[in-house]
Amino acid sequence: SSDITEYQIQLLINVGFEWKYHNSQLWDKSYEELKSFVNEFGHTKIPCRFPQKPSLKAWVNNQRQDYKKYLKGDSSSKMT
Repeated sequence: SSDITEYQIQLLINVGFEWKYHNSQLWDKSYEELKSFVNEFGHTKIPCRFPQKPSLKAWVNNQRQDYKKYLKGDSSSKMT
């Protein structure tokens, strides 16, 4: 279930929102940050408050969610 309304979707469409935007450089940077975290801590369980890389937790969670969608055959997964 999504919290976004049809009206909000239309507003985003009106400004040319890119729904399938994928920035490989950003992905690569986040992946390198994850590798550094694993090298230092030995796991991928990023704490909710990790001041060194505050966006890493969200990125890891997005990867996990996309993987679950991929396993279910969900076409909204960014994984191929």
